[in-house]
Amino acid sequence: MTQTEKLAPSLIVIPCLNEAAHIGALVDQLRPAAERLGARIVVADGGSTDGTRAIVEEIAGTDPRIVLLHNEKRLQSAAINLAVASYGEEAEYLIRIDAHGGYPPDYCDRLVEEALATGADSVVVSMLTSGSGTVQKAVAAAQNSKLGTGGSKHRHLSVGEWVDHGHHALMRISAFKAVGGYDETFSHNEDAELDYRLRKAGYRIWMSGKTQMVYYPRASLAGLYFQYLGYGRGRAKNVLKHRMIPKVRQMVPLLVLPVVLLSAFFFVHWLAVVPLLVWASVCLGYGVWTAISQRSPDSALAGISAMVMHFGWSVGFWLQLLGQRSQRRRVA
Repeated sequence: MTQTEKLAPSLIVIPCLNEAAHIGALVDQLRPAAERLGARIVVADGGSTDGTRAIVEEIAGTDPRIVLLHNEKRLQSAAINLAVASYGEEAEYLIRIDAHGGYPPDYCDRLVEEALATGADSVVVSMLTSGSGTVQKAVAAAQNSKLGTGGSKHRHLSVGEWVDHGHHALMRISAFKAVGGYDETFSHNEDAELDYRLRKAGYRIWMSGKTQMVYYPRASLAGLYFQYLGYGRGRAKNVLKHRMIPKVRQMVPLLVLPVVLLSAFFFVHWLAVVPLLVWASVCLGYGVWTAISQRSPDSALAGISAMVMHFGWSVGFWLQLLGQRSQRRRVA
């Protein structure tokens, strides 16, 4: 009996919204793995209007393992919860797939093999970012750097280790249900919030050293800003919900909005603008250094991308933090 034949049955879930450009190829890529694992592929669609649903329906018409599920709440957290509630009884493991990502052919197999080998309740993966256009390449360079992500472990290749958090890939369905699944009030950072509850309940998280995924970032700085605005809000909600102290790598970008606001008082004293100039110089200098060291002119914009990420995250965090405290005072 081969290792693949020993693998436990799994549920592969793809939350998506308007992914007509990618969903067909992604589902086709996952079908061989689903057959090997005895898995069902559930595409939980949040109400796509670009033809995504029609593409999935056509594939499902030829393969009973493919299911299209309507996610009326639209959020990814709700999509996973709905899929597990609908089809989780048939499987031991949940495998989460992002519609806008790239995966090696044996991705699902390696996840289950590592779960079985380590006894982990959750297997997370490294998320490497890759881009094709000028802006996307610059964003990828920023997101793959310590400047952009603060040294998050799942942003770099791992040799395999126990961690507190990582990019969600596989989870034991019994553990997922035991902690209540994803918190559907979170539109961002729902994975870190769930990991906190998993660890608190005594479950273990393993970061794979045998597989990883590739993430394709936003292709515009405006899109990048709003993405990180959501990330900042999500992190603040996490901090408030669990009364956590942000890590040092999160505290640094948290200072960006105050630094920007402080610079508005340069007319009072020129020192008010110094912190802003230091931050901008570090980021822009990093972009130039990256472009030279990697011989990639597109990477020169990595510093600007990092600034957009920092600023969006900081604005989102403070808006959520101050807004929630203001709401609590009104209720009191």
